[in-house]
Amino acid sequence: MNRRIFLKHSSTILASMSIAGCFETDSCTKLYEPKQPNFLLIIADDMTYTDLGCYGNKQVRTPNLDKLAKQSLKFNYCFNSAPMCAPTRMSLYTAIHPVRNGAHPNHSKVYPDIKSMPHYLSNLGYHCALIGKKHYKPEKNFPFKYLGGRNHDNGDNGTDLLISKAHDFFKDNKSKPWCLVVASNQPHTPWNRGDPSQYKASELTLPPYMVDTPETRQAMTKYYAEITYLDDQVGQVLAGLEKSGQTENTLVVFLSEQGSTYPHCKWTCYETGLGSACLLRWPGITKPETSTDAMIQYIDILPTFIEAAGGDPTKLDFDGKSIVALLKGKTNKHRDYTFGIQTSKGIIAGPKAYGIRSVRDKQYRLIWNLNYDTQFQNTVTKNFAPYLSWQTKANTGDTFAQQQYDRYKNRPEFELYDLVNDPYEMTNIINNSEHKTKIAELKKQLHQWMTQQNDKGIETEKQALTRQ
Repeated sequence: MNRRIFLKHSSTILASMSIAGCFETDSCTKLYEPKQPNFLLIIADDMTYTDLGCYGNKQVRTPNLDKLAKQSLKFNYCFNSAPMCAPTRMSLYTAIHPVRNGAHPNHSKVYPDIKSMPHYLSNLGYHCALIGKKHYKPEKNFPFKYLGGRNHDNGDNGTDLLISKAHDFFKDNKSKPWCLVVASNQPHTPWNRGDPSQYKASELTLPPYMVDTPETRQAMTKYYAEITYLDDQVGQVLAGLEKSGQTENTLVVFLSEQGSTYPHCKWTCYETGLGSACLLRWPGITKPETSTDAMIQYIDILPTFIEAAGGDPTKLDFDGKSIVALLKGKTNKHRDYTFGIQTSKGIIAGPKAYGIRSVRDKQYRLIWNLNYDTQFQNTVTKNFAPYLSWQTKANTGDTFAQQQYDRYKNRPEFELYDLVNDPYEMTNIINNSEHKTKIAELKKQLHQWMTQQNDKGIETEKQALTRQ
């Protein structure tokens, strides 16, 4: 066979291989990269992102995550789509925001036609598995190989996450690319894992939005203990990866999920509800101990994996966008706005309805409380000891305690915060006339996003239970 005929036949064979490796209904660029990276995605459970050493909290002992941060690109502006477990995870795995994928209430389900991470990556030759917390429905829409673990950890006897299963997965999957999700249950309440005695309640510095009470401080020692417990889990997983000899070809992502149970965090669209820690280590691509101010959302993770694996996520109906160009240093920007949604109907001890929508740019966050004429309520307002202690302190005449207790339950229709000058959102500047132009801009962006999501606001909130 002469050289011209050989090249012609080779091109035909390669083209057919490329077509065979494309998605079932969508096209992709090629079947394999010369060396496809593995993907290790580690997710915490109910952890406020500011409660990590590498994000500024020097009180919490997180040596393994701090070590990972030194090896990683740290994102200063990463956000989830909804500050509740199930909507956050299902938007992460589908690259579609909660209303459009169908899973906007907690304990909800995506629409029947929605595909997820295992579908897309398996079509690129990946073996996809998950260990730990699922919190997605229906399971057929999320066909991870499940390696066991708990969907909720009450802290009773027994190991909540068998790290050895992750180690076995690493050893058993050296011949083909893989994606493993390690979904911890920590530090979700009840806070009864780890050793609280390593933290002295009286010596802790509380965030400015918290009321200083003995109950708040004591609970914080238990919460921090579970973060340290989580940190040890992360260390064990990464040690197993290193032992398997696959560290150099594995893209590692750590996400803190959404905020903790403390007021102002989970179930809210404040910064400590929607904000997230994101550490990304891709040897040979990202530079160690660096950070970026580019704004990203959880919905961007799956498209990134697809592009890194050799596929073309732009051909898919995602809300998310790949950040591979950002990781390779070809750009330092990604999003101009990030969005968030809270659907409270259907949560434990929740209100009949209390829908919240939010949009954020680099400096300002606008929050729209759809049901502002009623009170917000949940398990925190009913039986969370630290919050109830705020009311007790307020009853003594403490003005700050009264303000913080009231503002969690009673909110105006709109809130605006300058996050550069007020990072903990202590002062609502919605009525400040000098921000009229910014308010109009953010409202326009929020309405456009809701229209694209087919989010009809209060009407969508009324139908929330049909998605559970």
